[in-house]
Amino acid sequence: MSTAVQEPPAVKAGRTPKVVRLLVLATFVVILNETLMINAIPRLMDSLHVTEQAAQWVSTAFMLTMAAVIPVTGWFLQRVTIRQAYTIAMSVFMAGTALSAIAPFFAVLLLGRIVQASGTAVMMPLLMTTLMTVVPEGDRGRVMGNVTLAISVAPALGPAVSGLILQLGSWRLLFVAVLPIAAAVTVFGLRRMDNISEPRVSSIDWLSVALAALGFGSLVYGLSLFGDRSGNVGLGIGIAVAGVATVTAFVLRQLKLQRSGVPLLDLRTLRHRTYGLSLAMLSIGFLTMLGSMILLPLYLQNLRGISPLETGLLLMPGGLAMGLLGPTVGKLFDRFGSRPLVLPGSIAIVLALGGLTQISMTMPYWQVLAIHTLLMLGLAATFTPTFTLGMGALPSHLYSHGSSMLGTLQQVAAAFGTALVVTVMSARAAQLAGSGIASVPAQVSGMKLAFGVVAALAVVTVVIAATLPRRAATAHS
Repeated sequence: MSTAVQEPPAVKAGRTPKVVRLLVLATFVVILNETLMINAIPRLMDSLHVTEQAAQWVSTAFMLTMAAVIPVTGWFLQRVTIRQAYTIAMSVFMAGTALSAIAPFFAVLLLGRIVQASGTAVMMPLLMTTLMTVVPEGDRGRVMGNVTLAISVAPALGPAVSGLILQLGSWRLLFVAVLPIAAAVTVFGLRRMDNISEPRVSSIDWLSVALAALGFGSLVYGLSLFGDRSGNVGLGIGIAVAGVATVTAFVLRQLKLQRSGVPLLDLRTLRHRTYGLSLAMLSIGFLTMLGSMILLPLYLQNLRGISPLETGLLLMPGGLAMGLLGPTVGKLFDRFGSRPLVLPGSIAIVLALGGLTQISMTMPYWQVLAIHTLLMLGLAATFTPTFTLGMGALPSHLYSHGSSMLGTLQQVAAAFGTALVVTVMSARAAQLAGSGIASVPAQVSGMKLAFGVVAALAVVTVVIAATLPRRAATAHS
């Protein structure tokens, strides 16, 4: 493998560099797997004889692994070339995919998902770092819009794609289908990709890595136990409290390293108000998106009794609408700024989640389709402008830290949302079942409450959207 480093190629205005296009394609393939298993949760429960709380960890573990690995990638990408990073990331991803496909029991499947996520976590910062290197400053907004579109549309399409594949057979086909696609993308990318970075020797604080992984993992794992019907609520509270304490220690460690060394995540990014608001907005957005993606397949398949194929077809229009709206959102952002897009988008998210609190055993499917499509359109109008606005508010020397923090907290928020909705739904259903209410009405009531909790959190995004500036002021410090 050649490691010769070339100068970044000259890029014409309005053109996306070849290396960025290749990385966007690879990133889309690997991020698609973040939500690919959501539609398969009912199948996993039957096939591997696990509970809802256990099955949802195929998605939660993926997201938490990304949250733990993404902060390390800043150090990793400094030590290798782009080709080396691309090769390692895609090889690790494919190894995890193969392991998941042949997993004989749930623990091996979970391990395979963790390996998959480790490769995926490298691709996102690699894409962002490369973009900042090869794209001229005046053209970054347009290209960044296309990049964030791919990152947000991929998880939105995951449940729809998995529904189509699951109609053909076992959940293992989800990994069997992805593996050759990932291999083809890897080979194609390596044949056309040039090195445009010089490896540098750098250090990393491994204590910070350990604190981040233990803290965020314990917090979400503890939360997932709250709705466990086996009586582990006390244990869940203890683990969650320990997680909060560990995350606090992580934050204190970063504050110390900012004064005397190199922090894993530089918290000085939060001094920039627009970035902080964008960070909160995107985190809540991912929480609501993943929470709804967990609940809808359970509602449609377990309660309404439709097939994975029908579930996928029902959810696909929303994902496609999100993708088709992306280029328009980018152009509107360049012309009008963020607030005219983000404020209506956040209101649409709240309205859609409010509509999902009215689900029932007789709700027409066209209403489910319309509400889901409205949710996806609201997220599309929110994600790209908020991301571009937030990163544009940072000075260049904090860009890598801002990107890492954004990616980390998005994954933690998504994992938190996944655990939250399952916990609320299960706890409410168990409470009603204990009082003599039939199983199906109890589960419907649990889902309504879970959607209501997520909708209440989404109201915060409307408040944030109203305070965002139209454009980021140029950051100098």
